[in-house]
Amino acid sequence: MAASPLPAPSNFIRDIIVEDLKAGKHNGRVQTRFPPEPNGHLHIGHAKAICIDFGLADEFGGHTNLRFDDTNPEKEETEYVESIKADVNWLGFQWDGLFYASDYFDQLYEWAVKLIKDGKAYVDDLTAGEIRQHRGTLTEPGKNSPYRSRAVEENLNLFERMRAGEFADGSRTLRAKIDMGSPNLNMRDPVMYRILHAEHHRTGNKWCIYPMYDFAHGQSDSIERVTHSLCTLEFQDHRPLYNWFIEQLGIFPSRQIEFDRLNLTYTLLSKRKLLQLVQEGRVNGWDDPRMPTLGGIRRRGYTPEAVRNFCGAIGVSKTNGSIELAMLEHFVREDLNKRAPRVMAVLRPLKVVINNYPENQVEEMDAVNNPEEASAGSRKVPFARALYIEQDDFREEPPKGYFRLSPGREVRLRYGYLVTCTGVVKNENGEVVEVHCTYDPATRGGNTPDGRKVKSTIHWVSAANALDAEVRIYENLFTKENPNEVEDGQDFTANLNPKSLEVISNAKVEPSLAGAAAGSRYQFERLGYFCVDPDSKPDKLIFNRTVALKDTWAKVEKKQGTKS
Repeated sequence: MAASPLPAPSNFIRDIIVEDLKAGKHNGRVQTRFPPEPNGHLHIGHAKAICIDFGLADEFGGHTNLRFDDTNPEKEETEYVESIKADVNWLGFQWDGLFYASDYFDQLYEWAVKLIKDGKAYVDDLTAGEIRQHRGTLTEPGKNSPYRSRAVEENLNLFERMRAGEFADGSRTLRAKIDMGSPNLNMRDPVMYRILHAEHHRTGNKWCIYPMYDFAHGQSDSIERVTHSLCTLEFQDHRPLYNWFIEQLGIFPSRQIEFDRLNLTYTLLSKRKLLQLVQEGRVNGWDDPRMPTLGGIRRRGYTPEAVRNFCGAIGVSKTNGSIELAMLEHFVREDLNKRAPRVMAVLRPLKVVINNYPENQVEEMDAVNNPEEASAGSRKVPFARALYIEQDDFREEPPKGYFRLSPGREVRLRYGYLVTCTGVVKNENGEVVEVHCTYDPATRGGNTPDGRKVKSTIHWVSAANALDAEVRIYENLFTKENPNEVEDGQDFTANLNPKSLEVISNAKVEPSLAGAAAGSRYQFERLGYFCVDPDSKPDKLIFNRTVALKDTWAKVEKKQGTKS
């Protein structure tokens, strides 16, 4: 029985946009933005946000800006800016405008001065620790700073001197004057500016005061006339502050809308923790194929189409949850099944000699490049007396239910002939190092003219023609579904999987892979999907396993139902 189709994923943001268009808001205009902070590389969680921001704007004929919220010079670098641009392009999107929050530093400063003049902001001499003490708790109101009642002229003078660099880092801040008794802690006189004598990646040393995210973000949206400012749920409690600044300044009323962030099993999506893995050498850089960064999954062989399809399928919700990693892998398999050429490779080679096959003969067997795509055509694969098969495809003493090659048993060699095992050669340790067979010349191409039943088909490569390759087998980076679940005294690194990478140095691949370009994707028949690593060279091919062929999605689908 066919599985029931999943319900269409929900998207309440689309519903909001439809209602706004019906009401004639913003003259029927839809403007979104994707606003990453350039303090790290993007990961699969950002892919969801990118697909929402760009996808919804595209759907309604709108526009999307790429804006870097670069208000923290100590953590931001041009390297991250360039990698983010590349990742957005890789996913298949192109921004309509490229902006930086630093483009607006002069305007933001002027607006801060306006709030001071309006009695809505003041310079505070409390330290960061003292501000926290005065802030109160979720159940207790905060206390006013003793500097809250400073005169407007004094505040203007101090703020100008802050900008001029007269004061040390952390000695003064500019705070909004709202309500220290508000039940929302974000409204308890939040800091708008802090002193930070640090060189900015774009503005250099022009500034020594920098706006806080909550002050810069909404105003940047307003400057760009963003109609729908989409962000994840952790910013929901910040929305009243977002609106307060816009209302007090009387500027374009951008609307903030929050949605659920992406959480994946066996995966961490924290820039800070991913940076820790890189800095401690627990992974081989930001683009390690075990990393959930877009650079990592690209190097592993994921396609942008698969990622977009996955993001479209999980829907948009107002409640955070967790998505099975197997669901993402399902979409990767589904996409690669359509586009990846099939080739034969043997990861753990065992030599097979066909005793009755002519010693110097080499045949060219027709092999289908992709049964899912007729236009992909076929290729020639050399077949000879000596072959390699997978070690797992032979058992001298086969267990019950094992139908691959074993003494006296006949199997089909993919695109080749039917062969029967007649004996083995062992080394001094009693290990089988060579298998001897006979073949039936009437079964070329794997046919059985007499209709006899053969229960197993195995793949192979010609020993004389095969190319040497290194193959990297990747597993989950963490052993627990939630890597943050640790015992007292431990951190998330306690859940790292010590078997997340296996390097096979003596694999054999068919000769059609000679010169395979970095990034090329293939299905190694019966083994999985693989991608050529950027480190690969003509004399040393390197392949990363993208995902195994085994698809557990049916179980996941039944268990998860729908995420929307």
